[in-house]
Amino acid sequence: VQLQASGGGLVQAGGSLRLSCAASGRTFSPYAMGWFRQAPGKEREIVSAINWSGLSTYYADSVKGRFTISRDNANNTVNLQMNSLKPEDTAAYYCAAKKGSSWSSGALAYDYWGQGTQVTVSS
Repeated sequence: VQLQASGGGLVQAGGSLRLSCAASGRTFSPYAMGWFRQAPGKEREIVSAINWSGLSTYYADSVKGRFTISRDNANNTVNLQMNSLKPEDTAAYYCAAKKGSSWSSGALAYDYWGQGTQVTVSS
């Protein structure tokens, strides 16, 4: 599975961005998807995750109520709508795919990773 993330950019605090991740390759198997982020000097952390059906989602406490994850299995895409962005959301954002239908909040559980897309939120 190859993952291509896009949609990052520079935005002012309070603004919005929509990240997208397109999957290609062996996408007929069920995969849970996750978004992670890593700021300079910090460890990679989970932002959000979604199961294969899209009916179960997870959000880190820091983004609850501001970010929304969704997926379109017909088009092999997963999106992360980010609203009310804060400077502390600045990081490289990575999408990841985990074999199986259930999501995990642990990065080690994910089998495939896309390249990062940079999100920079100015104050």
